[in-house]
Amino acid sequence: MGSFRVLLVDDHPVVRAGVLKLLEGLPDIDVVGEAENGRQAVELTASLKPDVVFMDITMPELNGLEAAEMIGRDLPEVHVIMLSVHTDFQYVVRALRQAGASGYVLKDARPDEYRAAIQAVTNGGVYLGPHIAKTFLEHASEDVGNAVGPLGQMTLRQRETLQLIAEGKRNKEIADILNVSVKTVETHRANVMQMLDIHDVAGLVRFAIRSGLVSADN
Repeated sequence: MGSFRVLLVDDHPVVRAGVLKLLEGLPDIDVVGEAENGRQAVELTASLKPDVVFMDITMPELNGLEAAEMIGRDLPEVHVIMLSVHTDFQYVVRALRQAGASGYVLKDARPDEYRAAIQAVTNGGVYLGPHIAKTFLEHASEDVGNAVGPLGQMTLRQRETLQLIAEGKRNKEIADILNVSVKTVETHRANVMQMLDIHDVAGLVRFAIRSGLVSADN
């Protein structure tokens, strides 16, 4: 087989540059593109058809978990590996169970871990970095449903809407981004509020930050 085609997704240019340099130092790895948010990642995956996508989790507009779910739905032959600083069990479970990712690697992983992850997922396996595997085993007896939390009960479109609300976007802006009507956005907003028993935007923002859907910086 020739080189593995890789798409790199992270909203921080410095992080992207560091991971890019690492990947370019590995044999048989061809980084075919870069994206800075989940929406760009979905578009570039469709056009570039990479073998592997290294995907950050917390990004503006569309986070990595939702982007991974979209890619898995539309392009199941593409393998998504989550690239994160988070070691919490809930992130790992959401990545594997909700988003359907094939792997989970910490951003500060050694080059050989990146290489092992690519080889594992392209051979049909699942890869967890050593620290992540340890966390997963320590919590293996926990209720996975509880680990995923309320976000796991929402539809993909509801999670997209919640993230955009938490980022301060108005209904019309959200409708334009999602290519739906304002009425549909209002319905999603109402359903999310009812599901979470939260009745103001400030409460939605706090929930989104606690759940890792958005970062406090965003």
